[in-house]
Amino acid sequence: MNVFALNTILAFGWAALVGQFTLASLLIGFGVSYFTLWVARPLFGDTTYFERVWRVLRLAVLFVYELVISSLRVVWDVITPSHLSRPGIIAMPLDAKGEGEILLVASLISLTPGSLSLDVSADRKTLYVHAMFVDDPEAVRQGLKQGMERRVIEAME
Repeated sequence: MNVFALNTILAFGWAALVGQFTLASLLIGFGVSYFTLWVARPLFGDTTYFERVWRVLRLAVLFVYELVISSLRVVWDVITPSHLSRPGIIAMPLDAKGEGEILLVASLISLTPGSLSLDVSADRKTLYVHAMFVDDPEAVRQGLKQGMERRVIEAME
């Protein structure tokens, strides 16, 4: 059986045992069952599930961090009389190869305030991004590549 499916079944079992099918109960159940499965990991053979969960969590934490920082930056630019924004469009070469990876990178960039994924080139090697603060295009490009794209590739491999 797939370890993720087993983890999910055990999380629902936990929620049923507690008698509450709430998000908090399911998350606690997922954490408890993850720990239980991690202890029993020699029974499952060669699996990358346990490392992948941590990679996905790191991606989620990075996204929430970027969401908060960029939201504060956009709010500050809106409420102050002098505008600090220097909008621009940058071309970001993609290291992500699969369609799912490219879709996730583009979606996470678009969900971050102050940036928007515009288009992917026909050969799927370049992502065009509109950003609100492009003082240094190379710094923005490297920030996206070393942050969001790198974490998405790690989580999806």
